[in-house]
Amino acid sequence: MYIKKKEEPQKAAKISFWSKDKKFICPVCNKEFEREELFQGRTSAGDLTDELHRLYVPTQRYGEVFPLIYSVGACPRCHLSLLWGDFQALKDDKKSIERLRNDEYNRKKAVEAIFPHYDVKRARNLLDGAAMYYLAILSYEKMDIGYSPTFKRAMLSVRLAWICNELERKIPGYHYDFVAQSFYKKALFFYGQTLVNETNGTEPVGNLGSYGPDVDFNYGYNGIIYMNAILEYKYGQTDDMNLRFKKFGENKRSIARIFGIGKSSKEKPGPLLNHARDLYDKLNKELHDANSIEADIEDDEDENGGEDS
Repeated sequence: MYIKKKEEPQKAAKISFWSKDKKFICPVCNKEFEREELFQGRTSAGDLTDELHRLYVPTQRYGEVFPLIYSVGACPRCHLSLLWGDFQALKDDKKSIERLRNDEYNRKKAVEAIFPHYDVKRARNLLDGAAMYYLAILSYEKMDIGYSPTFKRAMLSVRLAWICNELERKIPGYHYDFVAQSFYKKALFFYGQTLVNETNGTEPVGNLGSYGPDVDFNYGYNGIIYMNAILEYKYGQTDDMNLRFKKFGENKRSIARIFGIGKSSKEKPGPLLNHARDLYDKLNKELHDANSIEADIEDDEDENGGEDS
């Protein structure tokens, strides 16, 4: 009699690995840990959003993969979290280390309140990645300006907003869409402050290797200008419309400067220019519509003989 052999369940394909030759020592608590890295060939690139966020197409073998969650690391003991290159840079900075050591309890509690049950020791999932990003935002808050903490919190905040949107899509009902909005607003504040700090020289960002905002491409300093403008357009305050339109005007002029030098410059990739042109048109329309409404109101007042007595 023929007996059909029971099929073994297929093991899930690995998408990441622990790098044995890239060991890190936490500069705060001296804990040694390994870096988790994404295997090559696990992603299929999709569209680029107007926030310069690269989407990825799920594949049959690997499913959904989110490369940006691997760009930060977290110490498994004290939960210091940084972009990987800053672990080594921090090792001799005694003042920043002391501030980070004293803040360990606070950053753990703050992250647990929003991303409960996260684990920085296992192969990370979206929730773990989100927690590590929030830990990193809180960690850079305690670091000196030499690490460009304002810009890094801007970039980390917008990435965390993207991750929270993915969490809302995968596990709806936990209000991660609301959390995403909160981090978009944080990103807007930090991008705006980055430009202010760069202009007045208090926190230059010219020595950074990559400006993101995502991990697939470096859009340089003009990427910061664009991100500040797109975030203001999409997530800026609406209580004071005069202030809102004033910022639209400033951002429109900034975007126009990207146009002026961007058409023949190899330093500014096409996708950025395409999105900048689209944003410029949207800002122009908003300002035109606002001026038209203001003109209509003035005409009505003139026809009615001014304000009612």
